Amino acid sequence: MSSNNALESKYGDCPVIQTLEEIGSRWRMTVIHVLREGEVRFNELKRATDANSQTLSRVLDDLEENEYVERRVAEGKPVAVYYSLTPKGDELLSAFDEIHEWGEKWISDAN
Repeated sequence: MSSNNALESKYGDCPVIQTLEEIGSRWRMTVIHVLREGEVRFNELKRATDANSQTLSRVLDDLEENEYVERRVAEGKPVAVYYSLTPKGDELLSAFDEIHEWGEKWISDAN
C-alpha cells in the first residue's frame, strides 16, 4: 500500500475531511456565510458573493441537495426565488464563528 493510499484509508472516514469535501469550496462557504443573515433572493446573493449566475446556481443546487440550503419560490410577477439555511446549515455557523476568530488572530494581523 502506498503512503497516499494509507493516508486516504486513515483519513477517508474523518468527519473534518468529509465536511470539507461537502462545504469546502470558496463559493459554498461564501454562500453559507451570506445566508447567516437570513433569507436572501438569488440576485442579492449574486451581488453579495460576486459569483456569476451559472456558478451561483450550481453552488445553490449542491447546497440544497446536501440539505444545507432550502429554496422557496414566491409566486407573483416576477417570480421571486429565495434561499435560506436549513437547520443543518444553521448549525455550521458556530464553526464559521470559530474560523472568523482564527482568521482575525492569524490572517488579519499578518496582513
